[in-house]
Amino acid sequence: MKKRNFKLVIGYDGSRYHGWEHKEGRDTVQGRIAKVLAHVSEEPVHVIGAGRTDAGVHAKGMVANVFLLCDKTVEELKSYVNRYLPEDIVVYEMEEAEERFHARYNATGKTYCYTLYSGEGKPLFDRKYVWNIDEPLALDKMKSVADILVGTHDFAGFCKNPQKRKSTIRTVDKIEVVRNGDYVTLTFHGDGFLHHMVRIMTGTLVAAGLSQITPEQVRRALEDKNRQLAGVTAPAQGLCLMETDYPAR
Repeated sequence: MKKRNFKLVIGYDGSRYHGWEHKEGRDTVQGRIAKVLAHVSEEPVHVIGAGRTDAGVHAKGMVANVFLLCDKTVEELKSYVNRYLPEDIVVYEMEEAEERFHARYNATGKTYCYTLYSGEGKPLFDRKYVWNIDEPLALDKMKSVADILVGTHDFAGFCKNPQKRKSTIRTVDKIEVVRNGDYVTLTFHGDGFLHHMVRIMTGTLVAAGLSQITPEQVRRALEDKNRQLAGVTAPAQGLCLMETDYPAR
């Protein structure tokens, strides 16, 4: 029997997990999926994700690949996995991929969405999925800062503990700020994101919307690579990985 490479598109509610990546003694999304797949493979299973989401972050478009030594069809395998995964993790799509396909190394871009609640009262039923902002947000100021962040920059000032041996240069080609009633959504698309980068950009946009930070301070945070000049790290629960891009086949 030959090993087969499977590509999965996965969604999950990250509320009760310690992120995507497997951690010994911790409940993670990657760990849960690997545990289920281990029952159908004749060899140890390693699930490769397109990236890592932090504890509490959600996903609608996490892509993963896994090599399995099993004789189930794609349909049988997908049905089996969804039957035994917990109710807050789902495999939306599954297909047999080329042997060379790698969910992380082949990815060309990602889309994240961050949801803010900026209205009166409490967002009771959405409280696990939004950042509740008690004051009105000035969207024009947020958009002005978004324009500064779009482009190819060294985002060392917008990530947690940048590693000297790894590049912190990334291209963010879109940041959309949209209000829909009491909700404000921030949509980010780029070729890749550093640790906490989207959450720090979100905190910076919110600070701008509350007149707590100026466009000049944001420019300086980029130019000086100074984390202290950027906004706070937004809470994890408002963030969702929406889609992962790959080259057209």
